[in-house]
Amino acid sequence: MDKSIPIKAIPVACVRPDLVDDVTKTIPTMESPVLTTMPSASSPLLMVPPLRTIWPSNKEWYDGDAGPSSTGPIKREASDNTNDTAHNTFAPPPEMVIPLNTIRPSDDSSNYSCDAGAGPSTGPVKRGRGRPKGSKNSTPTEPKKPKVYDPNSLKVTSRGNFDSEITDAETETGNQEIVDSVMMRFDAVRRRLCQINPPEDILTTASGNCTKMGVKTNTRRRIGAVPGIHVGDIFYYWGEMCLVGLHKSNYGGIDFFTAAESAVEGHAAMCVVTAGQYDDETEGLDTLIYSGQGGTDVYGHARDQEMKGGNLALEASVSKGNDVRVVRGVIHPHENNQKIYIYDGMYLVSKFWTVIGKSGFKEFRFKLVRKPNQPPAYAIWKTVENLRNHDLIDSRQGFILEDLSFGAELLRVPLVNEVDEDDKTIPEDFDYIPSQCHSGMMTQEFHFDRQSLGCQNCRHQPCMHQNCTCMRRNGDLLPYHNNILVCRKPLIYECGGSCPCPDDCPTRLVQTGLKLHLEVFKTRNCGWGLRSWDPIRAGTFICEFAGVRKTKEEVEEDDDYLFDTSKIYQRFRWNYEPELLLEDSWEQVSEFINLPTQVLISAKEKGNVGRFMNHSCSPNVFWQPIEYENRGDVYLLIGLFAMKHIPPMTELTYDYGVSCVERSEEDEVLLYKGKKTCLCGSVKCRGSFT
Repeated sequence: MDKSIPIKAIPVACVRPDLVDDVTKTIPTMESPVLTTMPSASSPLLMVPPLRTIWPSNKEWYDGDAGPSSTGPIKREASDNTNDTAHNTFAPPPEMVIPLNTIRPSDDSSNYSCDAGAGPSTGPVKRGRGRPKGSKNSTPTEPKKPKVYDPNSLKVTSRGNFDSEITDAETETGNQEIVDSVMMRFDAVRRRLCQINPPEDILTTASGNCTKMGVKTNTRRRIGAVPGIHVGDIFYYWGEMCLVGLHKSNYGGIDFFTAAESAVEGHAAMCVVTAGQYDDETEGLDTLIYSGQGGTDVYGHARDQEMKGGNLALEASVSKGNDVRVVRGVIHPHENNQKIYIYDGMYLVSKFWTVIGKSGFKEFRFKLVRKPNQPPAYAIWKTVENLRNHDLIDSRQGFILEDLSFGAELLRVPLVNEVDEDDKTIPEDFDYIPSQCHSGMMTQEFHFDRQSLGCQNCRHQPCMHQNCTCMRRNGDLLPYHNNILVCRKPLIYECGGSCPCPDDCPTRLVQTGLKLHLEVFKTRNCGWGLRSWDPIRAGTFICEFAGVRKTKEEVEEDDDYLFDTSKIYQRFRWNYEPELLLEDSWEQVSEFINLPTQVLISAKEKGNVGRFMNHSCSPNVFWQPIEYENRGDVYLLIGLFAMKHIPPMTELTYDYGVSCVERSEEDEVLLYKGKKTCLCGSVKCRGSFT
C-alpha cells in the first residue's frame, strides 16, 4: 500500500538569503512535486510540523573578523502547535517563509567599514548586543566544568586542507607584511595555550603547529639581510626567529651553510645568536667576541672544542668576508627568567684565535665587527638600560621635564625634545588625569544587568575558579595571562569596586595604571608622540585613553584629542586561529566590536599619556573596550594594547579611523577618507584620517 503523503519543501532561499534575486528582490520557489496517490482512510497520517529557526542560546555566528556570518549553522527544532484534529483531517504542512533578517541579523553589504584597529562597524543596520564566544552571557545555573586537554590533542600531525594564506613564493621569500603576520599568528597561538594551560610544552606546540600548517616565511636560507626583518626588531622566543627565517637553527647558536648544502656560498656562517650559555663578550656596541660551539661530550663532560660545524663556518667567513647576521640575547629588564633577542644587523668576522677556557680546555674565540651606517639597535637597548638604572638623572640634551604627570602616575613620564634641543616648550596646558573622567558613563546608558554585577563568591581570593561571575562574563576564561591580553573581544569585563577579590586579581589590569616606563617626545612631523623605554610584548597593556566623556553636541570642531568609537577602522586579524590548535573553526573568538552607543572621549582639557599617541595607517597598538562595575554603576574604559612586539624607543601609534569609506569605480578598491592629512609615512598610508 502506498503511504506517500504530499509535502511542500521550504524554499532554499529562506535558508540562503544570497539566493534572493538581486533584480526582482523575490525568492524563487522550489516546491517538490506533489504525489497524487493519497493514503487510504485506514492508514495513519504522518504530520510534518513546520520548522522554525532558532539561534543557539550561547553563541552568535561570526565570520572571524567582523560580524555575523550569513551562512552560519542554524539550529532547528520542530514547533509543537499540532493538535488532535490533525490526526483526523489531512492537510499538508504550510510553506514557511522565514524572514531574511532571522538568518542574517546584520546586513553590512552596503557598509565597507571594518573593525580592525578594534573599532565598530558603522553600517545602517544597528545590531543588538550579541553574545559571541568570549562575551557576556547570562549567568548559568551551574558552573561550567573546565575542559581537560589530552596531552596530544593540540599537536598538529598533518596540514590537511588548512589554508595558511601564504603562497609558496611568500613561504620561500617573505616581506614585512608576511613576517608581521607570522609573528602575530604564532604569538596568538602561544597566548591561547597559556590561557588553557595544557600539559605539553607550550612553545614547542605553538611553533611546531605553525610550521606544519604552513605559517612560516623566508624558508630559503640566505646570507645577508632577511626580507621583512629590520635592524632593531625584537623576538621573545627562539622559535619566532626560526619561523620568519632570521635564524634557522632550532638549537645551535651558529646558523651556517656547509659546502655540501651550497656550491655557491660554500662553508660560511649566516647568523649567530648570543644566548649567555658561553663566555661571549657582549658589552661592546660595535664589536662582539663570540665563543665557539661545542666543548662537551655526550655525557656533558668538558673537552676541547673542535674546528667543525659552526666553528668551521665562522673560520671560513674570516677569509670570505661575508655578512653575518648578529642577534643579541639579553635579559628582560623586569623578568629575570625571560630573554629578549635583538636583531643587531650585519657584522663581519675579522679574526679568530684559541684560548684555554674556564673549563680548562681549548676554546675558539671569534671577533665580529658591526658594519657602519646601520640603524642603532643594541645601542638603543644600552641607552634605555642606563635611563632605567639612573631614573632620576637624565643627561640627554633634549630633556625638558622630569614628570609630565606631576606624580599622578606610579612611574614618572619624562618630556624630551631631541628634534630641537633648544626648544623647552611644554605641551599646551591641560590637566593630567591618570584615568577616565566618568561623567555620563553610568549603567542606565548601557542597559546592563545590575543583578549580575560583582563576583561575591571570590571573597579575598583571585578570580581563577569556575564559580567566578566575572570569569563567566569573559567566557569562563581569564581575559589576561600574566598581564597579557589573550584575545580581542567585543567587550572585556574586569572586576570592579563591588568585587571582594583582592587588588592584584588577574582580571584587574586597565584600572591599575601604567606598568611601562613611557615618555613623551617631540617627533619630526607629527608634534608630540609617545614611546617606551621598555620592550613591549604583543598583548601588553600600554595605557588607558583617559579624558572627559562628551556628547556630539559638546565636541568642539578643532578638538585634536578626541577618541571616537564610531569611526571606521582598517581590519586586521589578531586572535588565534582555532584550526592551528585542532579546534573547530566556529570556536573563533569574535573581534567584532559593536558598542550600544557612540563613545566620545576628549583629552583636550583633561587627559593622560594616551592623548600623545599619534595616528598611523600601520599601527603597532589597538584599542579595546573594558567594562567594570563600582557600587552598582557600570563604567566603560578604553584600553590601548600592543598589537605586536615593540622595541624600546619606538613610537607608539594606533589607527584613529576615518569618517567614511567609498569604493572606487575603476578598480573596486576601498578608499578610506578622513578630514585630516596623514603624515605617518607608512607604505600603507591612506593619505588621511578621522
